[in-house]
Amino acid sequence: MRGSRPNILCFLTDDHAAPAIGCYDGRLNQTPNIDAIASGGVRFNRALVTNSLCAPSRATILTGTYSHINGVTTLDTPIDARQPTFASLLHDSGYATAFFGKWHMGHGGVHDPRGFDYWEVFDDQGTYIDPLFHTTNGDVSVEGYATDVLTDRALSWLDEQDDDRPWCLLIWHKAPHRPWIPHQRHMDMYSDPIPVPATFWDDYSGRATPAHKATMKGCRRLGGRRSQAGSPRRSRLP
Repeated sequence: MRGSRPNILCFLTDDHAAPAIGCYDGRLNQTPNIDAIASGGVRFNRALVTNSLCAPSRATILTGTYSHINGVTTLDTPIDARQPTFASLLHDSGYATAFFGKWHMGHGGVHDPRGFDYWEVFDDQGTYIDPLFHTTNGDVSVEGYATDVLTDRALSWLDEQDDDRPWCLLIWHKAPHRPWIPHQRHMDMYSDPIPVPATFWDDYSGRATPAHKATMKGCRRLGGRRSQAGSPRRSRLP
């Protein structure tokens, strides 16, 4: 905190459903650090989103505008990063600004992040193992697990900042977006059966075509099959 100019840290997790967050009464896993942020601040219990797709939601968070204004209307629509964002406004007012993580709004030319003193973004969706980053200074591949690598590199930037200058740091994680590949140290963390909703194995019989074509079905992405007892077999992604 520098007088009335606070430091700003913005985390974003990807496809992180409320049932998997403790402060929203999620019971699938434990999220003590997220819960601590909620208990010490504000938790939104009701929210409205007009375009919940990945890239459009990111553009709206940055610009504060609807998709038809910022131009990012689909997963494949790149952003024109020359338009104002909250980060660029903070930068223009004297903040040190940086972005680390999943951008997913195009790469090259006007699509790369702007309004940041420094940025490192995953290539497209990014990979969990040994991710490739597009950076202010060119491309770099980093050995390690994406969540760890991203956090460490962001903290390294933060350690270099001047104590007399306020900063705004965006850390936008890939996790827990599919494919669900954990770090090796977490591979057996949830070895007990996880309860799934009654609709998990729905075959969409009698439903319209869009229901059959939906791509975000967990059972398909996990490659699971029913066992003879009727419960899903555990599957690990390579």
